[in-house]
Parts: sequence; structure tokens; C-alpha cells
Amino acid sequence: MILLGLNAILTIIPVLIAIAFVILAERKILAAIQRREGPNLVGWKGILQSFVDGFKLILKENLLPHKSNQFIFFFSAFFIFLISLAGWAIIPTGLFSETMDSDYSVFMIFVFSLINVYFIVLAGWSSNSKYSFLGALRSTAQMISYEVYFGLLLLPIFFITESTNLTDIIWMQKNIWFVFLFYPLFIIFFITCLAETNRTPFDLPESEAELVAGYNVEYAGLIFSFFFLAEYNNIFLSCAYTVIFFFGGYLCFGYSSPIFFFIKVILFVVLFIFLRGILPRYRYDQLMVIGWKKFLPLILGFVLFYSFIINLIVKFIDV
Repeated sequence: MILLGLNAILTIIPVLIAIAFVILAERKILAAIQRREGPNLVGWKGILQSFVDGFKLILKENLLPHKSNQFIFFFSAFFIFLISLAGWAIIPTGLFSETMDSDYSVFMIFVFSLINVYFIVLAGWSSNSKYSFLGALRSTAQMISYEVYFGLLLLPIFFITESTNLTDIIWMQKNIWFVFLFYPLFIIFFITCLAETNRTPFDLPESEAELVAGYNVEYAGLIFSFFFLAEYNNIFLSCAYTVIFFFGGYLCFGYSSPIFFFIKVILFVVLFIFLRGILPRYRYDQLMVIGWKKFLPLILGFVLFYSFIINLIVKFIDV
């Protein structure tokens, strides 16, 4: 029990520190894209800016909207943050054994993702604000639309590995990464991760012109920081899932090292940031058309195609 607690602490603290530096990196990269300097006053080259902003949020007054459900208002934000951190318990980084090394770890990913939807709805509803509630409904519709085929995307990988254990999936890529075998699925998976994390060009739930800030518009201070940290932690998790399913996790050139895993994750986080700086926002009807009318039929076709190919290969090997 003590070992599990220590394992969790060794995972959570580096993640929180990494989130602070990713926020700083995002502000610096966006500033470079827009030809400005970005944070440059607090610490060397502004390196302590994220920590100062976090301290400022803690000191700010926690406002509670009039006639809001105060219990749900607070705990929905807290549990969104808690669930986002819980996702790291099943991530095999190669540094040390994941807290929950289970044969059903892939299904835990789906569970964590689905539970998030409930707390987002509760956060918007409990705020007693039309803007918050509309932002929650938008986010829920968006996440559900793209989660419909999230599991279908990974079916060919489950077929070829015959496992839903993340460690087994990583070691099956010892000789060749799945991105080379399932490149179309990787592209759709990455776009789905953008939609799941409400990142540009799918940041409709936080559309400033229509919703001010989306489902968390009534939140302030420390409670707001839970949403902020959860959003960036989910970006890390999405990048980690991409690396595990398509880029060999902590394996590279036949060698195993946690350094490989973190380098790959960082590269994808930087890609997330670049896309925010260079892509415009979709309209909401375009978002739904892409999810339901474009990707869903396309993925069903790819799943059937890859399943047929994998079945032929298995029969050929048996013969």
C-alpha cells in the first residue's frame, strides 16, 4: 500500500511541474508565431511565470454564483482534475511499473473519458448560468460525438495484439510501430484527441464570442485552476495514448527507455501548441458533420478492411 502511494506521488508531482512548463512553452511558442515576446519578466526569460500565475489563482477569492448548487459547483471541478490525474495510473512510462497494470487498462481509458462528461455537465448546470450550461452541452455533445468511434479506432490494434493491456501493445511494436501499419487510423485518432481535449480547431465549448469561456465561465480562483490543470493534463494523456498505440511507447530502435517515451510525448504536445497558433476554429455544425458524417463511416470501412487483412494473415500463417 505504501509502495502504491509512493508510486502515485512520483507520478503526480512531475506531471504538475510539467504542466506548468507546458503552459509557459505554449505562451512562448504562440508569441513567436505571432511575432511578439511573450512572458519575459518573472525569472530568467519568464521561466517562473506559470508558478506565479498559479500562486495568484490560489490567492484569488473563490466566487460562488447566486442560487448555484454550491456542493456540486465545487466538487465537479475537483473531480474533473482528480480523474485527469487518475489516468496516469495506467500509463506505462518505462520508468517504473504503472500503478494498475491490468489486462483491461484500455477500458479504463474509456471509463475515465466517459466519467469526465458527467462532471462537465454538472459543472455547467450547477453554475446557474445560461452561458455555462450551453458550454457544458456543447462540450458534452462534442465529446460524445467523437467517443462513439474512439473505441472502434483501436479495434485493429486489439486484433493484431490480441490484448487490451497497454504494456503488451507497446511490446508488440518492438520491430515496427503501428503508425506504419495503421497510418489512416493514426491521423483520425490524433484529430479525435484534439476534439476530446477541446483544443483548436475544436475549441467550440470555450468560444469567447458566444460563450465567454464555456462551462467554467462562473469559476474563479483555486476552483478554476482545477479546470485549467485538468485541460492541460488531458493534453498530456492524449499525447501519451498516441505514443503508446502508434509510436511504440518507451521503445525505440529496439531499446527500452522512459526517455524515449517522454521525448515522443513532448513532441506531440508541441504539435498541439503549434496547431493552436496556426488553425482557425471550426463552426459547430462543421464539427458535427466531420464527426458523424465523415469520420464514423470512414472508420467503419477501415476497421472492416484491416480486420479482413489481419484475418487473411492469420489464416496464411496457420496454413
